[in-house]
Amino acid sequence: MTVYFIGAGPGDPDLITLKAKALIEKCPVCLFAGSLVPEAVVACAPVDAIVKDTAVMTLDDTHADIKKAHLLGQDVARVHSGDPSLYGAIAEQIRRLKADNIPYKIIPGVPAYAAMAAEMGQELTIPEIAQSIVLTRMSMQSTSMPENETLNNFGKTGATLAIHLAVRNMREIERQLIPHYGEDCPVVVGYRVGWPDQLIIRGTLSDIRKKIRKEKKLTRKVLSEHSGVSERYLALLESGQGNVSIALLRQVAQSLDVEPEILISSSAPVNAESRLLLGLLAGLTSSDRHR
Repeated sequence: MTVYFIGAGPGDPDLITLKAKALIEKCPVCLFAGSLVPEAVVACAPVDAIVKDTAVMTLDDTHADIKKAHLLGQDVARVHSGDPSLYGAIAEQIRRLKADNIPYKIIPGVPAYAAMAAEMGQELTIPEIAQSIVLTRMSMQSTSMPENETLNNFGKTGATLAIHLAVRNMREIERQLIPHYGEDCPVVVGYRVGWPDQLIIRGTLSDIRKKIRKEKKLTRKVLSEHSGVSERYLALLESGQGNVSIALLRQVAQSLDVEPEILISSSAPVNAESRLLLGLLAGLTSSDRHR
Protein backbone atom coordinates (compact mmCIF):
# COMPACT_ATOMS: atom_id res chain seq x y z
CA MET A 1 0.00 0.00 0.00
CA THR A 2 1.27 3.46 -0.91
CA VAL A 3 -0.02 7.01 -0.59
CA TYR A 4 0.64 8.94 -3.81
CA PHE A 5 0.86 12.72 -3.49
CA ILE A 6 -0.17 13.61 -7.03
CA GLY A 7 0.37 16.99 -8.65
CA ALA A 8 -2.73 17.69 -10.74
CA GLY A 9 -1.43 20.85 -12.39
CA PRO A 10 -3.04 24.29 -12.20
CA GLY A 11 -6.57 23.29 -13.24
CA ASP A 12 -6.69 22.18 -16.86
CA PRO A 13 -7.40 18.40 -16.77
CA ASP A 14 -5.31 17.98 -19.93
CA LEU A 15 -2.21 19.22 -18.10
CA ILE A 16 -2.08 16.27 -15.71
CA THR A 17 0.79 13.88 -16.40
CA LEU A 18 0.27 10.39 -17.83
CA LYS A 19 1.73 8.86 -14.67
CA ALA A 20 -0.61 10.86 -12.44
CA LYS A 21 -3.64 9.89 -14.50
CA ALA A 22 -2.67 6.21 -14.45
CA LEU A 23 -2.40 6.26 -10.65
CA ILE A 24 -5.79 7.97 -10.22
CA GLU A 25 -7.29 5.35 -12.54
CA LYS A 26 -6.06 2.48 -10.37
CA CYS A 27 -6.22 3.72 -6.77
CA PRO A 28 -9.27 2.49 -4.83
CA VAL A 29 -9.17 5.62 -2.63
CA CYS A 30 -8.93 9.13 -4.04
CA LEU A 31 -8.71 12.23 -1.83
CA PHE A 32 -8.60 15.51 -3.74
CA ALA A 33 -8.57 19.18 -2.77
CA GLY A 34 -11.83 20.19 -4.43
CA SER A 35 -11.36 23.92 -3.91
CA LEU A 36 -8.21 23.78 -6.05
CA VAL A 37 -8.59 20.64 -8.18
CA PRO A 38 -11.48 20.32 -10.68
CA GLU A 39 -13.62 17.20 -10.39
CA ALA A 40 -12.76 16.49 -14.04
CA VAL A 41 -9.22 15.64 -12.93
CA VAL A 42 -10.42 12.75 -10.74
CA ALA A 43 -13.27 11.68 -13.01
CA CYS A 44 -11.07 8.81 -14.22
CA ALA A 45 -11.03 7.17 -10.77
CA PRO A 46 -12.42 3.60 -10.68
CA VAL A 47 -16.21 3.41 -10.62
CA ASP A 48 -16.17 1.72 -7.22
CA ALA A 49 -13.43 3.95 -5.76
CA ILE A 50 -13.92 6.03 -2.64
CA VAL A 51 -13.59 9.62 -3.90
CA LYS A 52 -13.68 12.44 -1.34
CA ASP A 53 -13.32 16.20 -1.57
CA THR A 54 -10.97 17.16 1.27
CA ALA A 55 -11.90 20.86 1.14
CA VAL A 56 -14.43 20.21 3.92
CA MET A 57 -12.17 17.81 5.84
CA THR A 58 -9.57 18.42 8.53
CA LEU A 59 -6.06 17.00 8.51
CA ASP A 60 -7.23 14.51 11.14
CA ASP A 61 -10.08 13.43 8.88
CA THR A 62 -7.92 12.81 5.84
CA HIS A 63 -5.27 10.97 7.84
CA ALA A 64 -7.95 8.76 9.38
CA ASP A 65 -9.11 7.77 5.89
CA ILE A 66 -5.52 7.06 4.87
CA LYS A 67 -4.96 4.88 7.95
CA LYS A 68 -8.12 2.96 7.16
CA ALA A 69 -6.91 2.39 3.59
CA HIS A 70 -3.53 1.30 4.93
CA LEU A 71 -5.14 -1.36 7.12
CA LEU A 72 -7.06 -2.62 4.06
CA GLY A 73 -3.96 -2.58 1.83
CA GLN A 74 -5.49 0.03 -0.50
CA ASP A 75 -3.40 2.56 -2.43
CA VAL A 76 -4.43 6.19 -1.98
CA ALA A 77 -4.31 8.94 -4.60
CA ARG A 78 -3.87 12.18 -2.63
CA VAL A 79 -4.44 14.74 -5.37
CA HIS A 80 -3.12 18.29 -4.95
CA SER A 81 -3.10 21.25 -7.31
CA GLY A 82 0.01 22.33 -9.19
CA ASP A 83 3.13 20.55 -8.03
CA PRO A 84 2.97 19.06 -4.50
CA SER A 85 6.45 20.33 -3.64
CA LEU A 86 5.35 23.98 -3.96
CA TYR A 87 2.91 25.23 -1.33
CA GLY A 88 1.29 21.80 -1.38
CA ALA A 89 0.94 21.49 2.41
CA ILE A 90 2.24 17.93 2.20
CA ALA A 91 4.97 18.28 4.84
CA GLU A 92 2.52 17.99 7.73
CA GLN A 93 0.85 15.00 6.06
CA ILE A 94 4.19 13.29 5.46
CA ARG A 95 5.14 13.69 9.12
CA ARG A 96 2.04 11.75 10.10
CA LEU A 97 2.65 9.08 7.47
CA LYS A 98 6.20 8.56 8.73
CA ALA A 99 4.98 8.36 12.31
CA ASP A 100 2.58 5.57 11.30
CA ASN A 101 5.08 3.86 8.94
CA ILE A 102 2.83 4.39 5.92
CA PRO A 103 4.74 4.43 2.59
CA TYR A 104 4.32 7.39 0.25
CA LYS A 105 5.59 8.74 -3.06
CA ILE A 106 5.41 12.18 -4.66
CA ILE A 107 4.30 12.51 -8.28
CA PRO A 108 5.27 15.90 -9.74
CA GLY A 109 2.83 18.11 -11.59
CA VAL A 110 2.79 21.28 -13.68
CA PRO A 111 3.27 24.21 -11.28
CA ALA A 112 1.06 27.29 -11.52
CA TYR A 113 3.91 29.64 -12.41
CA ALA A 114 4.82 27.47 -15.44
CA ALA A 115 1.22 27.43 -16.64
CA MET A 116 1.14 31.20 -16.17
CA ALA A 117 4.28 31.64 -18.28
CA ALA A 118 2.65 29.55 -21.01
CA GLU A 119 -0.44 31.77 -20.96
CA MET A 120 1.83 34.82 -21.15
CA GLY A 121 3.51 33.26 -24.18
CA GLN A 122 7.05 34.02 -23.12
CA GLU A 123 10.20 32.71 -21.50
CA LEU A 124 10.88 33.65 -17.88
CA THR A 125 14.67 33.35 -18.08
CA ILE A 126 15.79 35.68 -20.85
CA PRO A 127 19.58 35.95 -21.34
CA GLU A 128 21.13 39.18 -20.08
CA ILE A 129 17.82 40.25 -18.51
CA ALA A 130 16.93 37.65 -15.88
CA GLN A 131 18.36 34.19 -15.31
CA SER A 132 16.83 33.61 -11.89
CA ILE A 133 13.26 33.09 -10.71
CA VAL A 134 12.20 33.56 -7.11
CA LEU A 135 9.12 31.59 -6.11
CA THR A 136 7.61 33.23 -3.06
CA ARG A 137 4.33 34.28 -1.52
CA MET A 138 2.87 36.99 0.63
CA SER A 139 2.64 36.56 4.38
CA MET A 140 -0.78 35.50 5.65
CA GLN A 141 -2.38 35.37 9.07
CA SER A 142 -2.29 31.57 9.04
CA THR A 143 1.34 31.28 7.90
CA SER A 144 4.03 33.91 8.41
CA MET A 145 7.19 34.27 6.34
CA PRO A 146 10.77 33.73 7.56
CA GLU A 147 12.34 36.99 8.71
CA ASN A 148 14.74 37.45 5.79
CA GLU A 149 12.36 36.28 3.05
CA THR A 150 10.92 39.68 2.19
CA LEU A 151 9.99 41.24 -1.14
CA ASN A 152 12.46 44.00 -0.38
CA ASN A 153 15.32 41.50 -0.09
CA PHE A 154 14.26 39.57 -3.18
CA GLY A 155 13.83 42.83 -5.09
CA LYS A 156 17.46 43.73 -4.47
CA THR A 157 18.50 40.78 -6.65
CA GLY A 158 16.58 42.03 -9.70
CA ALA A 159 15.35 38.48 -10.34
CA THR A 160 12.00 37.59 -11.87
CA LEU A 161 9.48 37.16 -9.06
CA ALA A 162 6.62 34.66 -9.10
CA ILE A 163 4.52 35.80 -6.14
CA HIS A 164 1.76 33.48 -4.96
CA LEU A 165 -1.33 34.63 -3.01
CA ALA A 166 -0.45 38.18 -3.93
CA VAL A 167 -3.54 39.89 -5.29
CA ARG A 168 -4.86 40.98 -1.91
CA ASN A 169 -1.57 42.73 -1.12
CA MET A 170 -0.87 44.74 -4.26
CA ARG A 171 -0.33 48.00 -2.41
CA GLU A 172 2.41 46.39 -0.31
CA ILE A 173 3.95 44.85 -3.43
CA GLU A 174 4.08 48.27 -5.05
CA ARG A 175 5.63 49.81 -1.95
CA GLN A 176 8.42 47.26 -1.67
CA LEU A 177 9.23 46.62 -5.33
CA ILE A 178 8.96 49.98 -7.11
CA PRO A 179 12.24 51.21 -5.52
CA HIS A 180 14.04 48.20 -7.06
CA TYR A 181 12.22 47.60 -10.37
CA GLY A 182 10.73 51.00 -11.17
CA GLU A 183 7.12 52.00 -11.80
CA ASP A 184 7.18 50.73 -15.40
CA CYS A 185 8.19 47.18 -14.50
CA PRO A 186 5.79 44.74 -16.25
CA VAL A 187 3.41 42.82 -13.99
CA VAL A 188 1.04 40.02 -14.97
CA VAL A 189 -1.62 38.77 -12.57
CA GLY A 190 -3.17 35.34 -13.10
CA TYR A 191 -6.44 34.21 -11.53
CA ARG A 192 -7.42 30.51 -11.68
CA VAL A 193 -4.96 29.85 -14.51
CA GLY A 194 -5.98 26.72 -16.40
CA TRP A 195 -9.63 26.89 -15.34
CA PRO A 196 -12.45 27.85 -17.73
CA ASP A 197 -12.91 31.19 -15.95
CA GLN A 198 -9.22 32.09 -15.84
CA LEU A 199 -8.32 35.75 -15.86
CA ILE A 200 -5.04 37.32 -17.00
CA ILE A 201 -4.40 40.99 -16.19
CA ARG A 202 -1.38 42.83 -17.60
CA GLY A 203 0.01 46.10 -16.34
CA THR A 204 2.93 47.70 -14.55
CA LEU A 205 3.82 48.13 -10.91
CA SER A 206 2.24 51.59 -11.04
CA ASP A 207 -1.13 50.66 -12.55
CA ILE A 208 -1.79 46.96 -11.92
CA ARG A 209 -3.73 47.58 -8.70
CA LYS A 210 -6.20 49.85 -10.48
CA LYS A 211 -6.66 47.29 -13.24
CA ILE A 212 -7.33 44.54 -10.70
CA ARG A 213 -9.96 46.64 -8.96
CA LYS A 214 -11.87 46.98 -12.24
CA GLU A 215 -12.29 43.20 -12.43
CA LYS A 216 -15.31 42.58 -10.20
CA LYS A 217 -14.91 38.80 -10.33
CA LEU A 218 -11.41 39.04 -8.89
CA THR A 219 -12.28 41.82 -6.45
CA ARG A 220 -15.20 39.76 -5.18
CA LYS A 221 -12.88 36.79 -4.62
CA VAL A 222 -10.42 38.89 -2.61
CA LEU A 223 -13.16 40.52 -0.55
CA SER A 224 -14.68 37.11 0.17
CA GLU A 225 -11.35 35.70 1.36
CA HIS A 226 -10.72 38.77 3.52
CA SER A 227 -14.13 38.96 5.14
CA GLY A 228 -15.46 35.39 5.18
CA VAL A 229 -18.57 36.51 3.27
CA SER A 230 -19.39 34.03 0.50
CA GLU A 231 -18.73 35.02 -3.11
CA ARG A 232 -22.26 33.92 -3.99
CA TYR A 233 -23.76 36.34 -1.48
CA LEU A 234 -21.55 39.16 -2.70
CA ALA A 235 -22.67 38.43 -6.26
CA LEU A 236 -26.30 38.67 -5.14
CA LEU A 237 -25.59 42.05 -3.57
CA GLU A 238 -23.87 43.18 -6.73
CA SER A 239 -26.99 42.29 -8.75
CA GLY A 240 -29.17 44.34 -6.40
CA GLN A 241 -30.51 41.45 -4.33
CA GLY A 242 -30.12 40.71 -0.63
CA ASN A 243 -29.74 42.98 2.37
CA VAL A 244 -26.70 44.21 4.26
CA SER A 245 -26.62 44.51 8.02
CA ILE A 246 -24.45 46.89 10.00
CA ALA A 247 -22.80 43.83 11.58
CA LEU A 248 -21.82 42.54 8.15
CA LEU A 249 -20.36 45.90 7.19
CA ARG A 250 -18.35 45.97 10.39
CA GLN A 251 -17.06 42.47 9.63
CA VAL A 252 -15.98 43.50 6.13
CA ALA A 253 -14.43 46.76 7.38
CA GLN A 254 -12.44 44.88 10.03
CA SER A 255 -11.22 42.30 7.51
CA LEU A 256 -9.95 45.06 5.24
CA ASP A 257 -8.25 46.91 8.12
CA VAL A 258 -10.45 49.94 7.46
CA GLU A 259 -11.66 51.90 10.46
CA PRO A 260 -15.37 51.02 10.85
CA GLU A 261 -16.36 54.62 11.53
CA ILE A 262 -15.05 55.56 8.09
CA LEU A 263 -17.51 53.22 6.43
CA ILE A 264 -20.42 52.81 8.79
CA SER A 265 -22.99 55.11 10.30
CA SER A 266 -25.21 53.42 12.86
CA SER A 267 -28.14 55.44 11.57
CA ALA A 268 -27.53 54.61 7.91
CA PRO A 269 -30.45 52.92 6.15
CA VAL A 270 -29.96 49.45 4.68
CA ASN A 271 -29.80 50.72 1.11
CA ALA A 272 -26.98 53.09 2.06
CA GLU A 273 -25.12 50.20 3.69
CA SER A 274 -25.59 48.18 0.52
CA ARG A 275 -24.01 50.96 -1.49
CA LEU A 276 -21.08 51.08 0.91
CA LEU A 277 -20.44 47.35 0.60
CA LEU A 278 -20.78 47.49 -3.16
CA GLY A 279 -18.31 50.35 -3.10
CA LEU A 280 -15.90 48.02 -1.35
CA LEU A 281 -16.68 45.32 -3.88
CA ALA A 282 -15.92 47.62 -6.79
CA GLY A 283 -12.69 48.71 -5.09
CA LEU A 284 -13.92 52.29 -4.69
CA THR A 285 -13.60 52.50 -0.91
CA SER A 286 -11.34 49.64 0.11
CA SER A 287 -7.57 49.94 0.26
CA ASP A 288 -6.89 53.63 -0.23
CA ARG A 289 -7.39 54.65 3.40
CA HIS A 290 -5.35 52.03 5.20
CA ARG A 291 -1.84 50.68 5.54
